[in-house]
Amino acid sequence: MLQLLNLPVLIFLLLFYFRLAVQFKIIDKPNQRSSHSRITIRGAGIIFPTAILLQALFSGFQYPLFTSGLLLISIVSFYDDLRPLSNKIRLLAHLLAVSLLFMQAGLMVYPVWIILAVYILVIGTINAYNFMDGINGITGSYSLITILSLYFINETQDVFVLSEWLILVAMSLMVFNFFNFRKNAKCFAGDVGSVSMAFIIIFFLLLLILKTQDLKYIGLLLFYGLDTVSTIIFRLIRRENIFEAHRSHFYQYLANVKGWPHLRVASLYLMAQLMVNILIVYSAWNLATFLIFILVAGFAFVGLRFMVEGKSGLLGMDWSEER
Repeated sequence: MLQLLNLPVLIFLLLFYFRLAVQFKIIDKPNQRSSHSRITIRGAGIIFPTAILLQALFSGFQYPLFTSGLLLISIVSFYDDLRPLSNKIRLLAHLLAVSLLFMQAGLMVYPVWIILAVYILVIGTINAYNFMDGINGITGSYSLITILSLYFINETQDVFVLSEWLILVAMSLMVFNFFNFRKNAKCFAGDVGSVSMAFIIIFFLLLLILKTQDLKYIGLLLFYGLDTVSTIIFRLIRRENIFEAHRSHFYQYLANVKGWPHLRVASLYLMAQLMVNILIVYSAWNLATFLIFILVAGFAFVGLRFMVEGKSGLLGMDWSEER
């Protein structure tokens, strides 16, 4: 119940940021790659690392390395929201922040090849999470269902963190969603929001996986992973530069080409991931079974994309250019 006292604090802090953002013109103007048509406040996802900093204060800085890494990657991402930042500086910041996260989680005792593989996976996930933040409601709702799933696991199955950390993050997401999960969003998360939320979720997921030694919990981010990996594969087949900005994700196709409302697309991703999470929580899969599940889910998702987008759009001409 004491955690509820933090809710008005988070609301006040976000509203205070809105005033600053308007004053200093931290806004997002629509362009040819945008999925929105109105000028909107950018960088409101700063509320996510703020919630972690509050909990760090309450807990006596229980996770100092994680908190420091989050602060570093959030500052760099917020700067990137304000003006273009060198890819080298961004990558260096990500490497340093992720290194602090690994040290906090205790991953550095594992063999070098495992650590290198997890570096690639984590940095790739952070960037994928950022790319998936392209329409109203999707990042906030998807992240909320992930955090709530982690909270449920923590409360009912395997304790891997003090629940207060998850509760405060969930509160920050609910506050953000109030202003973002709507037809005409008042604010966007920005890079600071999507990157910091990915960093936060990865930390908690890593704690859970290391505690249980069960890789199936990677599936808590399955639907984002399917969209990202399949999009990269199709772009490579079309011989596109995968490092250039684009609108080729499946969620972008649904919103920009099919004309689905943003909140319907966001809800589709939320519900799909929720069903996956229920399977994961109540399953007793071994590694082989989990890998089979991933393969089946992957083929099903690719098949769905072919049915909806068509063969020519996925393998031939880029539908975003075609239109």
